[in-house]
Amino acid sequence: MRFCYFVVFENKDEFGRRVTPADARAIRDIVAGTPNLRRANIYTPETAQDIYNRDGPPPQLGLQFYFDELSHLEAAIAADGHLQALARDWPSLTGATVTQQAMALRPFPVDDPRVQAPAGGMPCSYVVHYDGQAEDLNAWFTHYVTHHPQIMRRFPGIREIEVLSRIDWCDAMPWQRVHHIQRNRVMFDSPEALTAALQSPVRHDLRADYYQFPKYDGGNAHYPMATDIIGTR
Repeated sequence: MRFCYFVVFENKDEFGRRVTPADARAIRDIVAGTPNLRRANIYTPETAQDIYNRDGPPPQLGLQFYFDELSHLEAAIAADGHLQALARDWPSLTGATVTQQAMALRPFPVDDPRVQAPAGGMPCSYVVHYDGQAEDLNAWFTHYVTHHPQIMRRFPGIREIEVLSRIDWCDAMPWQRVHHIQRNRVMFDSPEALTAALQSPVRHDLRADYYQFPKYDGGNAHYPMATDIIGTR
């Protein structure tokens, strides 16, 4: 899996509004039927406590699609692509702003990737994006991928680490494009496990590394999201 496509539904006027079960089932069916899809994550809001960050309520819904080839990704979002089926009016997402981005995927190893979500629950991801500009993007990204994931690996109970960087892509979807320079995702068995990691000493080490980043002009956001995984990990 080398490429990902993100779709995010965010309604800042109605924080806390959730996707209805009917809409969620229909969206999941569309996602699962995507040709050449290797995996997908469907994100819905969760709650976890970070020592440092308070970025407000998460988006209503996030979708992350994994593909082996950029051509497979672009075919899914072409004018006649399968994911055009998502571009309709979903009653429980009325008023949401929808953004999209294709990105290159860099997975990093963890010591124990076996997910052990509690019965009836889903694993929890901490989904992060950086939406500003780096003075020297090569220096900024090089520092990040050679330092930050190696510290993240020390989080207790961590199951996945991903870092994604921006690319150019073709699409015919009706949504706003964003060009975040980076997204990251770490995953744990539960929101409680994520909170335990974010309250651990490792979080202080990540913060210290953050202050070593090359010059960056912009913000970032961190959201805990329940993670419904479609396909194989």
